[in-house]
Amino acid sequence: MPGVEIEIVDPDSPEARACIEAYFAELRARFDGGFDPAHSVSADRNELVPPAGAFLVARIDGHAVGCGALKLGAGDTGEIKRMWVDAAARGQGVARRLLAALESQAAAMGVRRLRLDTNRALTEARAMYLRSGYAEIAAYNDNPYAHHWFEKTLARQV
Repeated sequence: MPGVEIEIVDPDSPEARACIEAYFAELRARFDGGFDPAHSVSADRNELVPPAGAFLVARIDGHAVGCGALKLGAGDTGEIKRMWVDAAARGQGVARRLLAALESQAAAMGVRRLRLDTNRALTEARAMYLRSGYAEIAAYNDNPYAHHWFEKTLARQV
């Protein structure tokens, strides 16, 4: 899509913080019982910067419209966290491009198995993950907001 740019940024940057706050606000509105990030699986700044991970922001014509994070785990496993696209930018392929960029970054950092979890209220996210080659798996964490867990094996970097 013309005008879409995806870049690794500091998770404490103003645009990253704005995306995360909008993401949390949407989760509070959509989840039964709301959302409190303190009760979720951690995705702290130190876990989302190299070499422990990465934080990506998607922009359309210079304006931040989405984000996603990569958190490296044990061995060759990584986890996608904080994936979000502004409602005004949905339907334009931003989420698919952001997911592909996260997968590419993960592979470049040595990840072979990528995991994520999601809430049952996020039906469009669940459908996108299935279309993108993720398989639903048994719970791999105790995230109280998760109802679906996914995994994808990434191609080896050459």
